[in-house]
Amino acid sequence: MKIYTKTGDDGTTGLFGGARVPKASRRVEAYGTVDELNAVIGWVRSVAPKERPILKAIQNCLFTLGSEIACVAGKEQNLKIELITEKNVESLESEVDANEAVLEPLREFILPGGGQEAAAIHVARTVCRRAERAVLAVDDPPVRPVVVHYLNRLSDFLFVLARRANHDAGVADVPWQK
Repeated sequence: MKIYTKTGDDGTTGLFGGARVPKASRRVEAYGTVDELNAVIGWVRSVAPKERPILKAIQNCLFTLGSEIACVAGKEQNLKIELITEKNVESLESEVDANEAVLEPLREFILPGGGQEAAAIHVARTVCRRAERAVLAVDDPPVRPVVVHYLNRLSDFLFVLARRANHDAGVADVPWQK
């Protein structure tokens, strides 16, 4: 099977379920940004000095989430995969709590940066926020609220994980200079 089909040469793409939509549609922007986030997390994993298994699990969730967004509304059940649920959101909350327990309480705003892993995680966090905004812009019809919940909690987790990465590397967070 060839990788190119030429069906998108007219500026459209196919959604799961058969509909064709403009590549500039809000839905395509949303799942494309989720895909970008997944790629950035893959990059984070490649620069991390130690494996963080949660990141691979998050990548799998993001692939599932992107697949759902790439569906014709109402066809999600035809994917034959387990969609993201509040249980996934709660799992991220547990990870936030566990990582924060190791860190000094935050007393000031910090800038993205520190060590290489933390800086990469901060990039992932900002792409996650953009993905959340793109998902919220989908209105034909809107995505399930749990998708937004997941992305919102994921950005919180990535913030805490960046701080944890600096902590683990013995690198201080970068304080904002007022």
